[in-house]
Amino acid sequence: MSSQKPVEQEDKPLDPVMENVRRKMIRLQLVSAGVMMVMLMVVLGAIVYKLTRLDDREGAGSAAATVPSDAPVAATAALPPGFQVSDVALSGGQILFYGIMPGGEGKAIVFDIGAGRIVSDIAVTAN
Repeated sequence: MSSQKPVEQEDKPLDPVMENVRRKMIRLQLVSAGVMMVMLMVVLGAIVYKLTRLDDREGAGSAAATVPSDAPVAATAALPPGFQVSDVALSGGQILFYGIMPGGEGKAIVFDIGAGRIVSDIAVTAN
């Protein structure tokens, strides 16, 4: 138990210097809390932005993402006559056919699976 009487336990007014220090500390605490709240909102906004951008990039970058698994894509890539394929590469929804034309000229042809057509015909020459 306390040896002081209840009347003595009441808060006494602070001197003016200590009152100024108390006010400054409260103001600092409020400013710090405000900055922390703003930074928390920025971090949450960045997380939401990253999650939504990831979904958009996956949907636009891959033709297989729009095709159901039970419905395979049937497409025909009409390569030029006499074109001999020497290498094939797949990237997302596009296939690169690299080969040689009958005249010995190197050629790269890009076929887009989603569009079902050749999107690029590139002549490859050595300098």
